[in-house]
Amino acid sequence: MLKYKRILLKLSGESLMGQKGFGIDPNMLLNYGHQIKDLVEAGVEIAIVIGGGNIFRGLNAVDSGIDRVQGDYMGMMATVINGMAIQSILEKLGIYTRLISAIEMKEIAEPYIRRRAVRHLEKGRVVIFSAGTGSPYFTTDSAAALRANEINADVILKGTRVDGIYTADPEKDPNAIKIDNITFARVISMGLSVMDMTAFTLCQENNLPIVVFDINNPENLTKIIRGEQVGTLVEG
Repeated sequence: MLKYKRILLKLSGESLMGQKGFGIDPNMLLNYGHQIKDLVEAGVEIAIVIGGGNIFRGLNAVDSGIDRVQGDYMGMMATVINGMAIQSILEKLGIYTRLISAIEMKEIAEPYIRRRAVRHLEKGRVVIFSAGTGSPYFTTDSAAALRANEINADVILKGTRVDGIYTADPEKDPNAIKIDNITFARVISMGLSVMDMTAFTLCQENNLPIVVFDINNPENLTKIIRGEQVGTLVEG
């Protein structure tokens, strides 16, 4: 039995770096490929949004003298590169995929058409949404929240380096306490960082749950879709 039939998996670009300081670690790419393949074989419909911070982060562009809007578009291009990498490894593992870009690049990706994307999911293809929302000033978190609502996903699974939401940053505060379940309102009142506020509000208004979990544990995704307690569930 599956708790979640259709999911949107949100990955950071940095998660692809592995032990490298930049770019894509082939071992991490293969690791994620196998995890996603396991879900496909279990019958889960999967959409993916991945950031581009391992290649270029638009928010940091201003510090280098690049215009904010131009920098954001450069960041969108980085997400397309990561999307192509994930598509390549999934197809190598025998999984049918579709790379969809919010910015038209007809030679390498389909344009975003909601009904077509949903149809791909219904046919068992993994859909990779790239280029964010296609507009500057929006993060890939916002893109994930937007696309998840548009395709009627059951949940957003946000893969991170830690195993859920804590009362403080567990990498800095040894007294931080892990939270297993929390409401949207409580996240806001406690000032916890789950997603950027635009993305978070979109999920809250549409009652779309978010699971924050450790993506580096290869068993976590399968456990989550089966309904086991993993990471932190934000809902209600």
